[in-house]
Amino acid sequence: MKSSTNGQANRLTVRLRIAVVRDVTYRIVIAGVRLMFSALGLRITVLGAEHVPRHGGAVLASNHVSYLDFTFVGLAGRAQGRFVRFMSKEAVFDPPLVGTIMRAMGHIPVDRSNGVAALRSGVRKARAGEVVGVFPEATISRSYTIKETKPGAAAIAIWEQVPLVPVVVWGSQRILTTGPRWSLRRGKALTILVGEPMHPTRDADPYAVTRDLHARLEGLLEQAMDGYPDVPRTAADRWWLPATRGGAAPTRAVAGELEKASVARREAKRAEKAAEKAAERALKAAKA
Repeated sequence: MKSSTNGQANRLTVRLRIAVVRDVTYRIVIAGVRLMFSALGLRITVLGAEHVPRHGGAVLASNHVSYLDFTFVGLAGRAQGRFVRFMSKEAVFDPPLVGTIMRAMGHIPVDRSNGVAALRSGVRKARAGEVVGVFPEATISRSYTIKETKPGAAAIAIWEQVPLVPVVVWGSQRILTTGPRWSLRRGKALTILVGEPMHPTRDADPYAVTRDLHARLEGLLEQAMDGYPDVPRTAADRWWLPATRGGAAPTRAVAGELEKASVARREAKRAEKAAEKAAERALKAAKA
């Protein structure tokens, strides 16, 4: 009995140490990010942060318009004293330094060809009282409107009976987005808008909840764009506005075709690399 008790105590100690390291790493990264935001002179407005629960598990489901969205959604969590553990594509974890930092912060790698393992990790974190960050559109929206949303965020909230909180980020596409488009021009405005939590019941249909989430994200995005203080300076600067707002961003249909082409190029590169590695292994085997 004593051995069992000691074993449980040791496991608890290890978990506490991991949690401390994870949060210390997160704090250091946040400090660095805030310095970067300050250097860029970003005018950041966070509205509705009170909707992020101060305690217990939750899922933050955000739109996705730039590569930096996780940092801005994380600010909404920090406003309530929470660290958000994001589900992010596996490729982000591939670079040794970045991958080490991402794992140290408790983020979750997602294999897009098989997202079940990542979904289970998200469930475990929500069960442990963590805030899980999810981008239900999976990839950046090239039209800057809300794309088709996937049911993973809703599924975690339903399974663990935790709040599902819609979040919208607007303006981050002007800093760094797919295309690639980026700008270090100082003084850009950025809006983070947090909506009221959804509380789906245990027997709720994840797809029905996801449709509701999609509608709420669309409403929040319209609200964020309505209140956005900046306007394009020139005709060429209208690229970051959706076509529905008179901007030059691709329509949803065109954006969908662009994304398909991008995916095809990535798959071709992945297949090429796999073939090269297979050839290298075959050559080594032949020499042996």
